Amino acid sequence: MSRRLFALTCVAAATAAAAVIASPVAAPPAVAADGPAFLDARELPPQAGTSWHAGPVTDGTPDPLPFCVGEALPGATSRHRAFWTDVDTGAVQVTVVERDETAARSLAALFDSAVKGCAERVQQQDPEVKAEWRDYGRVGAEDGASVKGVRTTHAWTGSDVHLFAVGRDGRTVTVVHWGRMGTFTDAPVSAFKKTTRTAVNKLYGG
Repeated sequence: MSRRLFALTCVAAATAAAAVIASPVAAPPAVAADGPAFLDARELPPQAGTSWHAGPVTDGTPDPLPFCVGEALPGATSRHRAFWTDVDTGAVQVTVVERDETAARSLAALFDSAVKGCAERVQQQDPEVKAEWRDYGRVGAEDGASVKGVRTTHAWTGSDVHLFAVGRDGRTVTVVHWGRMGTFTDAPVSAFKKTTRTAVNKLYGG
């Protein structure tokens, strides 16, 4: 698997966030003082044998960027929060407040398209990686949300599975990315849809 693909995984993002929070010499992140409400750790899909931890709500885009949707994120207006467990599961939520509802609809469509095309892009970037995606349908929340999944497989490193939620409330758009080692059968789709509904319902219309 290419270094780029590893760099974009959700688990790597969560690990990096944990390292920054834990380090006594690291500069503190720019924490958002207001804006749309974010998920709490307890609102992520339950993970057997461990619990979720949450970083602060932070201005800007995550570093590294989240898998599949990272390049579509507008850096100047994004806020994010990283989540991680004590095992191999991580997540990140990114929220953007656009100038109006038209711009928000366009951004949500861009995120949705980025997830749909992710498997194909991954295989083009690294022919040794096999990838596929699934559409898990719509979620009833505010102005709408959808859930999709992406699985990547490499002969030497095994399989990773990712879930993505894209939702909107007025001019506010949010993306939630969950990821772990495993296959589609390991993805908690029903619980993630509940997380998606919670994430979108916590947004304000702007």
